[in-house]
Amino acid sequence: MLYLDHAATTPVRPEVLEAMLPYLTDRFGNPSSHHTVGEAAASALADARARVADVLGVRASDVVFTSGGTEADNLAIKGLAIGALLRRRDPRRALGTPSALNTSSAAGMAEPPVHVITTAIEHEAVLASCDYLERVHGMAVTRLAVDATGTVSPDNLAAAIRPETAVVSIGYANNEVGTVQDVAALSAVTAAARVPLHLDAVQAAGWLPLRGTGADALSIAGHKLGAPAGIGVLAVGSRLPLEPVLHGGGQERDRRSGTENVAGAVGLAVALERAEAERAEASARVGALRDRFARRVLSLVPTARLTGHPTRRLPGTASFTFAGTSGEAVLLELERRGVVTSSGSACAAGSDEPSHVLLACGIDPATAQTAVRFTFAHGHTADLDPVADAVAAAVAAVRSGA
Repeated sequence: MLYLDHAATTPVRPEVLEAMLPYLTDRFGNPSSHHTVGEAAASALADARARVADVLGVRASDVVFTSGGTEADNLAIKGLAIGALLRRRDPRRALGTPSALNTSSAAGMAEPPVHVITTAIEHEAVLASCDYLERVHGMAVTRLAVDATGTVSPDNLAAAIRPETAVVSIGYANNEVGTVQDVAALSAVTAAARVPLHLDAVQAAGWLPLRGTGADALSIAGHKLGAPAGIGVLAVGSRLPLEPVLHGGGQERDRRSGTENVAGAVGLAVALERAEAERAEASARVGALRDRFARRVLSLVPTARLTGHPTRRLPGTASFTFAGTSGEAVLLELERRGVVTSSGSACAAGSDEPSHVLLACGIDPATAQTAVRFTFAHGHTADLDPVADAVAAAVAAVRSGA
């Protein structure tokens, strides 16, 4: 069986498991405990934090360990937006002074709501966080449109920013179609407006540079990199007015309460270091394999369509629509032929609704439901021609009703 759904999750690397094991057994301490067992755990946590910070090019104090990418996205978006809302009530709460958060209004006039910007193609964790802010806190949310390739226009972003904009949240690379955004241009816009930019880098980590993005906050999930599920990171500037989403014992410098997952943090640090060390070589190798695979699929199935940007895309992602089929039926046929993959985001698996990403790219609902996504691992070296042949056979079988 060939597993080609690495955007959903990856196996734990052996070296990651080895590094984690002591903190799951004899070094099991709570890092908040003031005794030798707890102090050993605290030391390991601090080391993991410093190693993650080094890869990301941030200060160790900017690294917040979370339970994964979803929590990291929630903390960034809700935390910065609610932090801006609370700053209105008490300006002394804010440590920084970005002008975009200065929402003072003329005397006697109601202040406009705190404003959040995202895009129409984001992961559910981002979109649901924005929906929550709109529904519960009465905030205004702008969801930027994208073009047919899933690309966000910097000009459209600039036009959407208001004086009351508290945060812009955009995916570095899309989890379904693999389109990579021009983060240099987007971050130049937010920097000029002095508005915090959050990048969801869950899919980008390991494939794209994480230093120098211009982001003020950046989310990563360990299980996309060869660490286990249940550990993630939000790297966020410590001077930003970030309101916690989880409240309790005040861990992570009062930004994320809850006993830290020391073993997970250690594993994430190792996985992130290894992925970064391999990034250039793996991106070139896997990208070449992906391109050959895509060309062969398109030649064998002339009605197939490669979704996302044709060149500015993740090296490990190829997503297609196969008009006249059912994506789920093609997946079943592929599994019968020894290939395991998906129709898109694992978080939306089982939904009868067409992908919101594909709809936002202008693909009609019927065609959107024929999508199949192939995502490859860093270490992939095998010839993908047999997979392309299996795709053609699976599509033909579905179309013939066989």
